[in-house]
Amino acid sequence: MASPEALLNVPSDWTCLVLAGPTASGKTAISLALAQRWPIEIISVDSALVYRGMDIGTAKPSAQERAAVPHHLLDIRDPAQAYNAADFARDAQDLMAAIRQRGKLPVLVGGTLLYFKALFEGLDDLPKADPAIRAAIEAQADALGWPALHAQLASIDPTTAARLAPRDAQRIGRALEVWQLTGRALSSFFGQGSKTLASQERPLWLSLEPNERAWLHQRIAQRFDIMLAEGFLDEVRQLRARGDLHPDLPALRCVGYRQAWHLLDQFAQGPVPTDSSAYLQFREQGIAATRQLAKRQLTWLRSLPQRNIMACDTPHLTAQLLQQLEPHLESSCLASGRNV
Repeated sequence: MASPEALLNVPSDWTCLVLAGPTASGKTAISLALAQRWPIEIISVDSALVYRGMDIGTAKPSAQERAAVPHHLLDIRDPAQAYNAADFARDAQDLMAAIRQRGKLPVLVGGTLLYFKALFEGLDDLPKADPAIRAAIEAQADALGWPALHAQLASIDPTTAARLAPRDAQRIGRALEVWQLTGRALSSFFGQGSKTLASQERPLWLSLEPNERAWLHQRIAQRFDIMLAEGFLDEVRQLRARGDLHPDLPALRCVGYRQAWHLLDQFAQGPVPTDSSAYLQFREQGIAATRQLAKRQLTWLRSLPQRNIMACDTPHLTAQLLQQLEPHLESSCLASGRNV
């Protein structure tokens, strides 16, 4: 049997640890276990956790968990504000340098793979958004429905359309906007050079992936029910009560929030009966949307040949992983003040 350290594919000059995986795969628990053993700080790689007031539906780390180890890029935006992959790449690079100056190891934890791509590979030089064109596209979607616009996209950019769900309003709208601005398919921009420079970080990739998809599906359903029990609908009701938010904002497109928003459209003046058909349909839709997100995350992860696959449905995974990482993290943490 190979020694534990031989099980990992570790770059000789790695500079940061990445713990990636689909939603509900157990990333938070493992990152907290790492923090108990080594001097680390966690950088969240999650496009939902950046928003304040969106705690339950995003499964944001609790106050106790955040007190156990420094967490970064949580609660840094109001839900009415934008935050994108380029913002993340800049913030993460600054944070990693500061963490190393404090003599600690940066650990990037999350499942927003576009953020990882922006950080390590850079971003393609896409045209800026045009509010007038976007408004016209949204008006057309209101009249025809997003599936109809998805069909339009398939006729001009089949590569992009093939990877998008027929109701993925944000991404379908952006792809059509790029076409109208440039006459080029969105997919044609990829790999044509970067507007933002990729960081010089060299990550040690750990990817949490289940052997059995049913295991992940069960955890997703269980977690969604826990969120509901903890007051997820009340959280969304408070966001609605502000009066300045709407479900097409990037923050409210997060899985579960859009579905909850539409449910509360039907019960704006009172409690939602948990035995109503609307509530049961909302629950099914929220779980299904989360499963679809997990599927997209796994598809993207499996395109990364450099990742170390960790079967997240394996018993005692955390203990096994800590054992495998120990020789690498011990030496890295001793030298964590080095410059990159």
